[in-house]
Amino acid sequence: METQVLPFTDDSIAEAGRLILAGEPVAVPTETVYGLAADATNAEAVARIYEAKGRPSFNPLIVHVPDLAAAQRIGEFRDDALELAHQHWPGPLTLVVRLRAGAGIASIVTAGLPTVGLRVPDHPAMQALLGASGRPLAAPSANASGSISPTRAEHVLRSLGGRIPLVIDGGAARRGIESTIVGATGGPLRLLRRGPIEIDAEAASGAGIESPGQMASHYAPSKPLRLRAEAAEPDEYLIGFGVIDGDANLSPGGDLVEAASRLFDLLHSADASPKARIAVAPVPDAGLGAAINDRLRRAAHRA
Repeated sequence: METQVLPFTDDSIAEAGRLILAGEPVAVPTETVYGLAADATNAEAVARIYEAKGRPSFNPLIVHVPDLAAAQRIGEFRDDALELAHQHWPGPLTLVVRLRAGAGIASIVTAGLPTVGLRVPDHPAMQALLGASGRPLAAPSANASGSISPTRAEHVLRSLGGRIPLVIDGGAARRGIESTIVGATGGPLRLLRRGPIEIDAEAASGAGIESPGQMASHYAPSKPLRLRAEAAEPDEYLIGFGVIDGDANLSPGGDLVEAASRLFDLLHSADASPKARIAVAPVPDAGLGAAINDRLRRAAHRA
């Protein structure tokens, strides 16, 4: 794939919007760092973010929206969250709130959690892309996983060149550090990640993952989960892959992007089934398959 780098103009934003609606991720500047944006309602588009970044696990992603009204259509805001939003949006603050039923956000974005991280960015390029696409945009930093966060278009190209179709060059990011993340889902406000905005909130306990920047176990089903299963036992709900079929299949054609996009939905379906246990067929441990297997190992871990 050839990666185009285009200056921030109306024409480049129109092209970026076209790519977003076609299910492709696009690098775009924000006031914090450059983000790798994809349609947050399209699971396969979001899976391509992970594929491009080589991200080792499916962490929750921040969803960017144009304004508070759009955020409230996706998440449920308590009074304290609303107060923070009025004070700091648009700007480098992400609020983790309860996901509203029927919001349409792909489950891969939230890593299967009942919460969602929302941000109203303060950068004309990201705001223009939100307008051109008409979609909420999931957008982690536009760099290969584990590398330095990008604050210029050339940083993105150096890291992701050949993996994504387009980088919008809007110059250097003003802040140069990822957004502050605050959890507002019950009880006192919790500081989940430090960033450019100082917030008076309790430090997160580390009991579970709610946002990017935390190292803890992800969503796991309530039932025992067996990996690399060639066939189902009588009491198991089998999630197949490729030629190994089952009660459901991550991708009958063996497509890892499709498998990643369906992973959390199928884990939820298996957990809600009458079967006592869950089994998952082998998934190749290469490329995006490594991220899928990392997530499955975490889900299978029993404390």
